[in-house]
Amino acid sequence: MTKPLLLCFEPIADSNAELLILGSMPGQESLAASQYYANRRNAFWKIMAQLLGFDPDAAYEDRLHALKTARIALWDVLQSCTRVGSLDAKIDSGSITVNDFQSFFRTHDKIRAVFFNGAKAESAYRQHVLPTVSTAAVSYMRLPSTSPAHASLSYEQKLHVWRTALNAVDRNKPV
Repeated sequence: MTKPLLLCFEPIADSNAELLILGSMPGQESLAASQYYANRRNAFWKIMAQLLGFDPDAAYEDRLHALKTARIALWDVLQSCTRVGSLDAKIDSGSITVNDFQSFFRTHDKIRAVFFNGAKAESAYRQHVLPTVSTAAVSYMRLPSTSPAHASLSYEQKLHVWRTALNAVDRNKPV
């Protein structure tokens, strides 16, 4: 069975972004909908809504606007890969191509923190990206994946960790 080549989305970011949240590669539902975190069981939008004060069921463009207003950028580490299904564990490591982070950081020079939405995003970034970028002033933190596949923590536990991390960035935004 041939694995399909998957392509990520463009970053959601403006020039004021101070925090970059990185996933690995959108899942099947997200790719089909052309929207980050489209799987209704993924807690990403629910957590962001709780932390930033917007309706998690708002239109996709309104949710993206809320992130930008909070100076949060959203992207994926992988530009392309092959994978059957949606699980990070099914990504063919030999097929990985990463996004152009050198250009991203050059054009988004206010980024001072990167949050990894799960272990795969962090490991792929540290292996494939970190050796090629100069981001001395940027701090990195892996957070628990918001994916429904990461069931070892409850929603409340994930929310607590994400809230603590967001507060630690001190973005002058009450959460």
